[in-house]
Amino acid sequence: MRILSFHPCGHDASAAAFDDYELIAAVQEERLTRVKGWGDGVPWLAIDEVLGIAGWSRRDVDVIALGCGVFPARYLRFSLMKDVYYTIERRLGSEHLKRDIGTLARRRGIGDPNALFRADYFIDDNSFRTDVKIAFVNHHEAHALTALFYTDWQDGLIYTSDGVGDNVSYSIRSLQGGKLECHHGAETELTASPRRNSIATAYGHATAACGFRPFRHEGKLTGLSARGTPSLAPELARHFRAGPGGLVESDFKSWRALERGVGAVFRGHDRETIAASMQKVAEDVIQDVVRHWLRRTGLRRLGLAGGLFANVKLNRLLAESLSLEEIFIFPAMGDDGIAGGNALAFLLHRDGLARWLEHRRRLGNVYFGRDFDGRIDECLGAASGIRRLPGEPAEVATGLIRAGKAGAIYVGRMEYGPRALGNRSIIASPRDHAINDILNKRLDRSEFMPFAPSVLEEDAERVFEITATNRYAAHFMTITCAVRPEWRARIPAVVHVDGTARPQIVSDEANPLFAAILRRFRDSTGIPVLINTSFNVHEEPIVNRPDECLKALVDGRVDFVVTRQAAYTTGGP
Repeated sequence: MRILSFHPCGHDASAAAFDDYELIAAVQEERLTRVKGWGDGVPWLAIDEVLGIAGWSRRDVDVIALGCGVFPARYLRFSLMKDVYYTIERRLGSEHLKRDIGTLARRRGIGDPNALFRADYFIDDNSFRTDVKIAFVNHHEAHALTALFYTDWQDGLIYTSDGVGDNVSYSIRSLQGGKLECHHGAETELTASPRRNSIATAYGHATAACGFRPFRHEGKLTGLSARGTPSLAPELARHFRAGPGGLVESDFKSWRALERGVGAVFRGHDRETIAASMQKVAEDVIQDVVRHWLRRTGLRRLGLAGGLFANVKLNRLLAESLSLEEIFIFPAMGDDGIAGGNALAFLLHRDGLARWLEHRRRLGNVYFGRDFDGRIDECLGAASGIRRLPGEPAEVATGLIRAGKAGAIYVGRMEYGPRALGNRSIIASPRDHAINDILNKRLDRSEFMPFAPSVLEEDAERVFEITATNRYAAHFMTITCAVRPEWRARIPAVVHVDGTARPQIVSDEANPLFAAILRRFRDSTGIPVLINTSFNVHEEPIVNRPDECLKALVDGRVDFVVTRQAAYTTGGP
C-alpha cells in the first residue's frame, strides 16, 4: 500500500512516503522553500518531492495520512456565521488559527476531523484518485509511534512533549505484555481545552526573554545554561510542578497568562541566568514526571519525541538519572517528524498491534531526502572558478582538514530531521578551539555551544562516555554525554564548558565516505574525532540541492567540498 503522509503544520511542515511499513522518503518543506522552519499549510513541495523520490505520482497514492493542521479555508467546513467571521479575519490578517482543524474541533466540540474537512474538494483539486483513503492522526500519537517503531523493545515507556498539539502538550504510553496503553494524550482529547502547562512553551518564552527568536532558538538557551546560575528557578518553579498523578501542572489560566508570567520572572535578567533557570525547571519537572511513570509501570526503556526533546541536555539527564537500560529519541523529534508518525499510526490502526510490532526495526540512518550523487559533480565540475583536486576523495579531504581547512561533505540522500549527520555536513579538525569563531563568522552564526563531534563506532567509548543506555541515541546527535577527561584538551572545539559533547557515532555501513575520512584522520593524527556542523549559514535551512552547495563554496563558507567522486575547491580556471 502506497502511503503519503504529511503534516500541514504552522511550522516545520514535512512529508513522507511509505510503501507499507517501509519509509521510502521524508523531507521538510523548508529544504525546498529555503525558508527556515516553513509551515503555512499543506507542504506541497515536500509532497511532490517524496512522491518523486518514490517514483510515484499523486494518482498512485492509496492512503493519505495527515494531522489536524493548517489548511486553506476551502477545505474546511464552517457554519454560515463562521464563514462571515473568517472573511473578516482574513482581511485583517488574523485568520491563521481559524484554518487549523484542531482549533476548530475544540471550538465547535467536534471530535472527528473528518466532519470538518472537505475531503472531496481536497482530492479533486489536487489530482488524487477519488478512492484514496484520508486518515487523520492524533498529533501526540504520531510523535509517540516514531519513538517506538524504530526500536526492538519488548516493553518501554513512550513520553512526548511539545508546545501543544491537538490541544495537549504531553502524552504517555507504555508497551507491556504485548499491549500498548495510552495513559494521557489520547484522541478523545481533541475537543479538550489546552491545560496551559507546556514546559516547551515556557522555554519558548524564555528564549524570547533572552532576545532570541522563540520556538526556533531554544538550542541557544540550552548552550547558555551551562554558563549561568539558576537563581530564578525557584520563582518559575512556583508555576510548574509534577502533579501527584504524574502530569505536569501549572497555575496559568491562559496562554497569554503563561507568556506574561514567564516574562515577568525573567524580565531584566541576563541571558545566562535566564537560560540556566529555565533549563533547571524543565529538567526538574520532566525528570519527576518521567520517573513517576517509570516507577508506576516498572519499565526501564524510554522513547522520547516532541519538540521539547530537541533539548539534548535534558535527554542526557533522563538517561543518566533514571537507571534506564536504553533511551531513544526519534531523530526528527519536532513537528517535522509527524509526517513519519502519521503513516505509522495509520498502519497500527489498520493491522493491529501484534502485526505492527513485528515490522519494527532500528534506524540505521535518516538519509531519506533526494540523492544528488552524480549531479553534484556535474554542477561543481562545470562551474567557473571551481577546481577538481586529483586523488582519492577521502584522502584528499583528510589532507585538507589536517592543513586547517574546513570543508563540506555532500553525498547521497539528504538527512531527515534537524541534524546534519554526514551527508550535508561541514567537517573540520577539533584540535583548535579557534575554529569555532572562524566558522561561526564564515557562516554568520552566533552560537554558544561548541560544534558537535563525529566519531567512528570503534572509537566512541574511549573518547566519550558512551554506554548501552545512550549508544543508539548517539548515532543521531540527540543526546549529550561527558567527554572523557584525558581527551578534553585534545579536542577543545567540540567540548562544552561543562565537559560534555553531543556526538554522532558513524558507521561504515551508514556513511562509508565519512567513516573513511574519520579513519584516515585518526590514523594520521591520533585524533579519532572530527567537527560536524550542519552545512548551512545562519537562519537558512541545511543545503539540499547541488546549486546551493556550489553557492556556499563560491561564497567562501567552506574551503572545499568532497563528494563520492572527488574533492573540489575554488581557484580553478
